[in-house]
Parts: sequence; structure tokens; C-alpha cells
Amino acid sequence: MGLKSYLLSIGFWSRPCFVFSHMVSGSESQTRRRFPAWERILLAIAALYFLIAYLILPRLWKRHERYLGVMKKSPRVTQTSSDIPGDPLNIALLGTEEEIIRAMTAAGWDPADPLNFRSSVRIVVDTVLRKPDDKAPVSNLYLFGRKEDLAFEKPVGGSPKERHHVRFWQMEKTYDDRPAWIGSAAYDIGVELSRTTGQVTHHISPNIDAERDLLVADVSKAVPAQVQWLDSFHQELHGRNGGGDPWQTDGRLAIVALTLTQAASSPIPKE
Repeated sequence: MGLKSYLLSIGFWSRPCFVFSHMVSGSESQTRRRFPAWERILLAIAALYFLIAYLILPRLWKRHERYLGVMKKSPRVTQTSSDIPGDPLNIALLGTEEEIIRAMTAAGWDPADPLNFRSSVRIVVDTVLRKPDDKAPVSNLYLFGRKEDLAFEKPVGGSPKERHHVRFWQMEKTYDDRPAWIGSAAYDIGVELSRTTGQVTHHISPNIDAERDLLVADVSKAVPAQVQWLDSFHQELHGRNGGGDPWQTDGRLAIVALTLTQAASSPIPKE
């Protein structure tokens, strides 16, 4: 009898397999007891959602927009943190930071809280519970390589899912020797999943001109100001933002010059 036949006769080859299969089955049974099937399915779905919404789709959308050359038209349009088009620019204010804050608060627009984990959770809870929040955060958009310098909002109804809001970035160059701030005003119509990446975000109304005109009217009524209009600021009169929301415009940029005397008449709000 050969060595191989002898080992087979005593079951040498079958024992390790039995032990190994027993160990595997025992490990699988422990895993099943530790993580029920429905929990493993939910974890897998959550991981797949995160991978697609926050990694894969933003990169695909970024490549798509680079191909179309949309980003070359910036700073007509802001950018998201994934370097895809954000909301279009449609308004500019002339004045110091203190004058801007005074004018906006006098017009009924409150400074938005910084976006962080705590404020993000709060806006989700307030939206679900329909609780008003006049300082709910706005998501960060980017221009000139940085996020917004100032952000304001005007609540609508009893929930932060609908609101008027605007972001401002200070420009390097002055306008008539005064600090210039260019901004993007839009109206949030609800909190849903992004149509391009699947991320949780606010969706805006397509009529960005209406929001621009509302902000101009509110500021002009609250403080002395001069309004000018820059025609054909936008060559593209239709587009989509980073959330996949369509927008349309007449192409004009509103330039609101705050008077030098209004700062003394409106007290700046205290935190």
C-alpha cells in the first residue's frame, strides 16, 4: 500500500477539510447571530449610497462639465465642493462688511449660521418637525477658490425647507473705490436628494431673477441705496446647478451701492 493510499484509508485528507468547514460554519453562524440579515442589507445599501452619491457621481459630473466648458465661464457661476457648477451669480453689493451686515439685517435678512455637523442636524430636525429657523445654515459654495464670506436668509413659513437666501464673496478689485461683493441669490423650495449626485440638498426655484429682484427691493426700502444694472452679464441664460436644478435668467447683474451714511443709522446686530 502506498503512502497516499494509506493516508486516504485513515481519513487524513478529510479531517482537515472537516475541521476547516466546521470552523467556517461556526464563524458564519456567529456572524449571523451578531449581525442579522436585515442589518447587513441596510449596511450594504448605506455603503453603496455613500460610494455612488459622494464619490462616483460627483467625479462623473465634474468630467461632464469640463467637457462642455461650463467652468470656463466662471465667475458667472459658483462651484460646489466637488468643483461642479453651483448657483449662478446675479447680484452685487458695494460697501464695507459692516455696511453689508447692517443693510441686510435692516432689510429683514438674517445672517446664516456656519455649516457644521450640529447645524446640519438641526436643519434636518427643524425641517421634519416644521420648526422655523431664521438662522439655518446654507451649504457652502465656492468662488475665487474659497467658500462664501457672508450668507443671509429670509425665512418663509414655519420650516427651513423653504427660504430666501443669498451668499456673498468679497472681490479683490474695488468698484468706484468701494469694496465690492458679488453674490448668488436663490429661493429654496424644498429639501430632497440631488438630481445629479443623490446627496441631501436644498432645491432652488428656477426663477433666480425673482429672488434677485426681491433682495434689491428689500435693501432699497430698508436703507438708502443706488441700483445699477449690468446687462448681458450672463451669456448663457439657462443652466443647471450642482443639485441638478434648472435655472433661467434675463442675464442682468444688479449692482446695489449702499450709501456711506446708512451705517450710522442702522445698529449692527449682536451675536
